[in-house]
Amino acid sequence: MDDTQQNEDQQAAADVGDVQIDGTAPLAAVKLKGLHIAPRKVRVVADRIRGKGVQEALDLLQFTPKLAAEPLRKLLFSAVANARFVGGVDVDDLYVETIFVDQAETMKRWTPRAQGRATRILKKTSHVTLQLGVAL
Repeated sequence: MDDTQQNEDQQAAADVGDVQIDGTAPLAAVKLKGLHIAPRKVRVVADRIRGKGVQEALDLLQFTPKLAAEPLRKLLFSAVANARFVGGVDVDDLYVETIFVDQAETMKRWTPRAQGRATRILKKTSHVTLQLGVAL
């Protein structure tokens, strides 16, 4: 067996979906799509937990009085469960490596105004992507 074949076999053994233990890629990546909160409101909460340890991030989210805190808390729980199931790592070593919020579909609604006019209401939704890493 030549070296390239052996390296490919080792790489294939190390990759399990989005999970790698060697630290080159995020340990667990989860996505929340179609959250019915505007992205600028979710980003305020997401910025608070970026780079924090998992336990500290969960504590911050539990006591943050914003509507976006609860969906992000559930998303973080899901990422930790994925990391424990697939990666088999200690939860105390995990931290929020990246978290970003993108704008999703915008629902367009109308409300009546004076003199028979109508005004557009834009109800924005968000896509949230969270990736955990292992502190070395």
